[in-house]
Amino acid sequence: MNNKRRVQTRNLQKNGIAKAQGWLRSSRWIAAAAVFTILVVLVALTAITAIYVPEIVTFVPIMALALALALQKYVASFFAFFVITFSRIYDLGDRIRIGNIKGDVRRVGMLHTTLEEVGEDEKLGGELTGRLLQVPNLIILDQAVLNYSKDYSVQYETIASDYMFDEVRIPLTTDSNLEKAIEILEEILKQQDAFYINEARQMFQNGYPRFLDEASSGTRVLVFIEPQYIWIKGKFVAPLKGRNDLKSNILEQFINEVSSDSDIKLA
Repeated sequence: MNNKRRVQTRNLQKNGIAKAQGWLRSSRWIAAAAVFTILVVLVALTAITAIYVPEIVTFVPIMALALALALQKYVASFFAFFVITFSRIYDLGDRIRIGNIKGDVRRVGMLHTTLEEVGEDEKLGGELTGRLLQVPNLIILDQAVLNYSKDYSVQYETIASDYMFDEVRIPLTTDSNLEKAIEILEEILKQQDAFYINEARQMFQNGYPRFLDEASSGTRVLVFIEPQYIWIKGKFVAPLKGRNDLKSNILEQFINEVSSDSDIKLA
């Protein structure tokens, strides 16, 4: 029943985002046509003015330069809108990071992109904070954009996927039975993310992204040693916006299974 609800919820989210993206693409073409029309009209007016009022011809370049200097950031943001639009750096519903800014794209405007802020690990890690960020479009011209809601090309077809690797980190005392703890955590990881891996198999068929191959056949649990305790870190596959719930389930199940085991002690 839980799996059925997950599928229904994800399908509703995808349908809503797809409709919004379709509307946005239409509005972008309308905006591009409007801008082109305005530029043609301005050039025509300047030419007509130069013909009938030749005295102001020498002032036109000076005025244009002054306006360009005064409005350079706005102009850069305006043209960055078209870079975002036609190169599809990000779209509505995508979760992105630009520098130290992270959030879900709610609106792509002519000058600003509106993001719904997402917290970091120690502060609402991966969860919405409820605050909106207005980011000037020009930022994408000189900073890298990390898009978590990526698209994959599989056999000439583009597939939207928000699956990603995440990890749980569990500290153990140095006298714990490490091998036993690793076996328990590996089994829990396989149980908990099996639904998402199967869903990904159906989506990608034979065109798996490399990280999904690793999830099926690679090492799930890694060990790190510190002077006072040992970390075991388990990797799992989850959709971007459901990974915190899955992480909580994994940790809760691990704690329940080792609570009565004297060989494994949490640090």
